[in-house]
Amino acid sequence: MACVRSPGEGRRRVENVAEFQTTVQGLLTLRDWLEAHEVDQVAMEATGVYWKPIWAVLEDRFKCLLVNARHVKQVPGRKTDVMDAQWLCQLLEAGLLRPSLVPPKPVRTLRNLTRYRKSQIRDRQREMNRLHKVMQDTGIKLDCVATDMMGKSGRAMLDALVSGTTDPVVLADLARGQLRKKLPALRAALEGRFDAEHVLVVGRILAHIDFLDEAIDELSAAIEEQLGPFAPAVELLCTIPGVGRRAAEVIIAETGGDMSVFPTAKHLASWAGMCPGNDESAGKRRSGKTRKGSKWLSQTLVECAKSANRTKNTYLAAQYARLRARRGANKATIAVCHSILTAVWHMLSTGETYTDPGGDFFARRDPERTRKRLVGQLERLGYTVTVQQGAAAA
Repeated sequence: MACVRSPGEGRRRVENVAEFQTTVQGLLTLRDWLEAHEVDQVAMEATGVYWKPIWAVLEDRFKCLLVNARHVKQVPGRKTDVMDAQWLCQLLEAGLLRPSLVPPKPVRTLRNLTRYRKSQIRDRQREMNRLHKVMQDTGIKLDCVATDMMGKSGRAMLDALVSGTTDPVVLADLARGQLRKKLPALRAALEGRFDAEHVLVVGRILAHIDFLDEAIDELSAAIEEQLGPFAPAVELLCTIPGVGRRAAEVIIAETGGDMSVFPTAKHLASWAGMCPGNDESAGKRRSGKTRKGSKWLSQTLVECAKSANRTKNTYLAAQYARLRARRGANKATIAVCHSILTAVWHMLSTGETYTDPGGDFFARRDPERTRKRLVGQLERLGYTVTVQQGAAAA
């Protein structure tokens, strides 16, 4: 359903409403109809993925705006397709629509590739979980001895089991590298019952994992090719603690890589749902949970934050440790995600590499407070503390 508002007599507006099919031919007819009415702006609701073919047909001819359906709700009891189209058209004319971010076509292509690769990685992890469960059912405890059951040695043993070899001594002899130092424990762990159904299931799991590995590699190559002008930005983001190459590719794909669309780093964090929401009523502020953002971006940022939390002598690790004691692990992790996004905005805006403030940043920022805290801890343990300033501090 489409609606066009045109100037009429005086201040009146003339509304033309028409219905079109969502086939390619129907969308081309819609485009011609809009051009015939001399339309220059088009607004549409973000309804799942159904807006995408319409956007693809219209984006080259018109200034298109994609709006959140939650922001343009009709009055209750007046919900029809015709009224929705008319209401959206009125809001567009009045300039009351807040468009969603729709990156250019190359970035959308990159986003499709990174999202599909992420789903393939998840499928692979599910297969790994199934493999562990099946091996527990057989009584074979390979994962208790081998660090990686799908490593070179572990995979050779699994392939041998599927091929019909069940002798623990023969299987253990397939070990390579450091695992050969654990041969006695390995022989004991490889004792179990590997029946016909286990052969079938494990064989299919291994074949599926191989298929997914090939798909992930193929997608990674396509992503590398699609990155093009964003390759330097990816290398730049990899300098942030906890951010690997795949994570950097996802950040570029989800944010678009162009920070000019976000006036400040706070706007980027708000758009991504990595800052507290607003919940105020009658002058009282309540705890505002984070708003919904891109789940693909938020999941990647959380993974990066958890990786950064384990780094040594870095600002992000110090920030996490400092906040975890007061606010809990989850809120501290989101705060680290916010810091990573802030760094991303500044780095992509200026082209500068990441400069870590250091793990002692908070101690250096307020040395007097740090001194009082440490002295207080020692005094509570029963010590008498005398503080003398050293030459380095002076």
